[in-house]
Amino acid sequence: MAKEIERKFLVHPRKWSDLGAGLVIRQGYLCASKQSSVRVRTYGDKAYVTIKGATADIARDEYEYEIPLKDANEILVNLSEHPPIEKMRYRIVFKGHTWEVDEFTGANRGLTVAEVELKDAKEQVELPDWIDREVSGDPRYFNSNLSIKPFSSWK
Repeated sequence: MAKEIERKFLVHPRKWSDLGAGLVIRQGYLCASKQSSVRVRTYGDKAYVTIKGATADIARDEYEYEIPLKDANEILVNLSEHPPIEKMRYRIVFKGHTWEVDEFTGANRGLTVAEVELKDAKEQVELPDWIDREVSGDPRYFNSNLSIKPFSSWK
């Protein structure tokens, strides 16, 4: 069984910039509940379907499979429960960990989130100075929830 263990953080606006080109991501959810989610994502010229289980602390089951890009684009347009999320992803290596920094566009514009995957939930990670605060336990920041209630609609 595949396991995803990650921590999520808000990022100080553009304190981390000047990284060069990022990669455009579009993703939509076919279903999303507390128990599981199924999403389709385009990531540059690749596409994936991902099935995730319920989050327990900072870990959850995850299964991901590559699918044809054409199929993914059709699914995003025709089958997503809500409009797809769009973001630019940057990868930053810092102190032995690769951080994925997502700068959201569209209805989630203004939100920048960094995630770091870990081998173990107790693994220590040194935080870069561009990290603001941790939001791993706040479900509002789950991508599946951002597709339902975008950042721009928060009060």
